[in-house]
Amino acid sequence: MIGREVRPITYPRGEVRASDFRVVEAGVREPRPGEVLVRNTWTSVDAALRLRLREEAPPGYFPAFPLDEPMDGIMTVGEVLESRADGFAPGDTVWHASGWRDYAVVEAGRQALGGVGTLTRLDLRLAPPQAHLGVLGGNGLTAYAGLFHVAGLRVGDVVWVSAAAGAVGSLVAQMAKIRGHRVIGSAGSDEKVRHLREELGLDAAFNYRAGPLPDLLREAAPDGVDVYFDNVGGDHLEAALGALRRAGRVAICGMISEYTAEEPPQGPGNLMLAVTKGLTIRGFRGSDHAHLLPEMRRQMGAWLRDGRLRCRETVIDGLAQAPVALAALLRGDNTGKTLVRIDEVPHRENALGAARHRG
Repeated sequence: MIGREVRPITYPRGEVRASDFRVVEAGVREPRPGEVLVRNTWTSVDAALRLRLREEAPPGYFPAFPLDEPMDGIMTVGEVLESRADGFAPGDTVWHASGWRDYAVVEAGRQALGGVGTLTRLDLRLAPPQAHLGVLGGNGLTAYAGLFHVAGLRVGDVVWVSAAAGAVGSLVAQMAKIRGHRVIGSAGSDEKVRHLREELGLDAAFNYRAGPLPDLLREAAPDGVDVYFDNVGGDHLEAALGALRRAGRVAICGMISEYTAEEPPQGPGNLMLAVTKGLTIRGFRGSDHAHLLPEMRRQMGAWLRDGRLRCRETVIDGLAQAPVALAALLRGDNTGKTLVRIDEVPHRENALGAARHRG
């Protein structure tokens, strides 16, 4: 059987371009004992992938993608075609971490992405398959762990969320609203600001390109904020340090302003405020909190069933368009979760026939 894979062929300098990748055809081997063969149907596109498109990823992060090899470590949903592993059967919908390809042979029980990407059978009663790459997956875990466990949300907190129209930020903002907090969101376009106000119901929202960031934040939160959920870094973090009240908390899950920077970015010039205000600044990764996945799914699933969470998706069709989708995400062209819907593959009938025969 032959499938397609997206492979990086050069490490981008600055912006990501489609020419930094190529789509190749590659043979797909049969699963061995303890493995399953999956036809991938949806694959995730996340800004943090940019950190792995370098000669060396940041220390402590997942490793850089080797050039001209499959990109292991990208969350994906698919259908099991053949199983030689206990607990999985043909027709099961699963997630795993071998994305940006048509087919994957995945070993059951093998940890991936800190445990978040381990092969898992999905309960589609909660939401459609692709939701498990967003609100019920790594993005949901990052938002949930960051707001409730890292930032330690407290009664009466005022919350500012940067990149609040994105996959993680939009969930953080809504969860804080559900818990009864005043929430301010920032985004990079007037259209996204309208989405934050009118669809997500935030108390205040602003386009950070519309003027000096400290002034925009001061207008939205004249009495300051208690929690800043940081997806951006740079000038956003500096503005947050100025606006945070005493004993305020910062949860940093990403710094997208730095991902495509060709020169090392300048850090906040007012970091001394962390001392004078008694602030807590804590970076984290969702995968560090994989043990919270069951808890997160129960709570997020309940809010989804009740219609309290809105989860907009930016969907790009076609496996070959995954690099284009990543470039658009890094430019800020997305709203909500960015996904690639993998098109039907030429050898699908042969694959299913072989699976039936071997089964």
